[in-house]
Amino acid sequence: FATVDWIDDAAKERRRLQGLWGHLGTRRVSLSWVYLAYDAAVSWIVVLLAGVLIGVNTAMISIVTEWLSDAKQGVCSRGWWLNQKFCCWEEADEACAAWLTWDQALVGGSSGFIRWLAFVATGTAMAATCAFLVRGYAPLAAGSGLGEIKAILGGFVIRGFMGGWTLVMKSVGLALAVGSGLSVGKEGPAVHMGCCIGNVVARNFSKYRRSAARQREVISAAAAAGVAVAFGAPIGGVLFSLEDLSSHFPRKTLWRSFLCALIATVSLQTMNPFRTGKLVMFQATYDRDWHFFETGFFVLLGVFGGVFGGICIRLHLRVAAWRRRYVRPSDAVTEAAILALGTTAITYANVYTRADMGELLAYLLQECPSATAMQQPSGGWGGMCDPANSGRVIIGLLAATVIRAIGTIVAYGCRVPCGIFVPSMAIGASFGRMLGTLAQHLHRTYPKWALFAQCAPDTPCITPATYAFLGAAAAMCGVTKVTVAVVVIMYELTGALNFIVPTMIVVMVARVIGDAIVEGGISEQLILLNGLPFLGEDEDECLLDTVAAAIMRPAEELVVVPATGISLYRLQRLLENSSGFQGFPVVDSESDMRLVGY
Repeated sequence: FATVDWIDDAAKERRRLQGLWGHLGTRRVSLSWVYLAYDAAVSWIVVLLAGVLIGVNTAMISIVTEWLSDAKQGVCSRGWWLNQKFCCWEEADEACAAWLTWDQALVGGSSGFIRWLAFVATGTAMAATCAFLVRGYAPLAAGSGLGEIKAILGGFVIRGFMGGWTLVMKSVGLALAVGSGLSVGKEGPAVHMGCCIGNVVARNFSKYRRSAARQREVISAAAAAGVAVAFGAPIGGVLFSLEDLSSHFPRKTLWRSFLCALIATVSLQTMNPFRTGKLVMFQATYDRDWHFFETGFFVLLGVFGGVFGGICIRLHLRVAAWRRRYVRPSDAVTEAAILALGTTAITYANVYTRADMGELLAYLLQECPSATAMQQPSGGWGGMCDPANSGRVIIGLLAATVIRAIGTIVAYGCRVPCGIFVPSMAIGASFGRMLGTLAQHLHRTYPKWALFAQCAPDTPCITPATYAFLGAAAAMCGVTKVTVAVVVIMYELTGALNFIVPTMIVVMVARVIGDAIVEGGISEQLILLNGLPFLGEDEDECLLDTVAAAIMRPAEELVVVPATGISLYRLQRLLENSSGFQGFPVVDSESDMRLVGY
């Protein structure tokens, strides 16, 4: 890795500005003022262009991903390019004759085995295609990219990581990976794609092409825009970039991040990829309030989020270490195909895991309809709103929680574009909806309990959808260890101002429990595992009261390589006995120990 020389970079910027102001003393003063005005405005032009492109790119990926997800289950007779929602735009999905499941399209009848086989085959083919494209054309597009982004914003250079070709393969591969049914999300990679767009736009302007520090200002703003369009939360995106990604965030970067996130969100809203007016599929609103007795349930959700986050991080690190040791880069296609095959074969059996995780969140976060609609045979999606189905719903959601948790731990980190934000939210929402349904069932069965004394008679008291909302926040915080940004993102998703306090409760409990299990979020742990250069928050504080002699070694204990006079046999023995080192200092002689290289 190359490191940015901040002092040299600042000196170059001063010389550049001195040269600009020096032209004011020449004859062409008017042109000099025009160029100075352009130089001042180019920063805003760059973030404006980056914001527009980030919003458009996210909208296109959302459209393609939704079509690929529906393609696993059927095809539209009106046009193969239409997903199920657009195919059945004017009629209910259950009564839509234009949408053909694969058994109807292939054999003209009903066959559960053909539907399952088509679901598994198409999902496996998508994952294998994604891994093939990424392995062959842009290996750096694999994974989430958040750890690498943090290292880059900290002052290190990873060449090719934010290039145009990486952006193309990340966009195409992400749609295929999410559509395949793997337990991965697109929100983490959205940050990487946003940074790629910001870098590609910025390097077309000489002001940024020559200054690494200014490039990182644009990358910070683009990262904020990536989170903003991923969750439909522009303010939350800025806070996420400030809290989790950027190691240096001056006020001018804050303003540019705000503008970039705003423009990206407006561009996404203009594209309207879901044709619902929503920025993301799982936006929801809540009309009911919460009661004080529910605080105990909220604490349970926070405990689940922290425990899940800590266990998820620890187990994923084991899986990642095993993958690095036993899975070669040439096996990427086979690995992705096997993961997709196993995931789709298992998730098809459960209605709550069969759906895309964004679609699942959309259903879990929605309130049940009115009491009259609740008596309809369907009882809502998956029967969640039918009181008679409470037991089946609780068991199904518990199974979905376990299945998705295992799938996320195993699939996250494979050599395809993958994120963990929405998978963790879906897992937390499944558990939260299950807990809310259980609490609602207890209230219906024992309405006279002292616990439910605050509930008004003959009116809904407990809303399971809000438990899903809080469970999603808790699980996301448990995995990422981000607090303030998560609270703001969840508020912007729902607009539920009255649920700010419960959200803060579950997030704080999840953070405390998660930190007790493992320090740092999953991106920090992966930075350590992958050996990425990154200076955390505490590294510069723990040595302030330490003298240099306390961390130095005597010269006779150092493992060095003499510049001359060392035999091949000794050099070979040195490498065999020092496997824990990645390099050796080169000295002029072992008696003088003067450093001449590394």
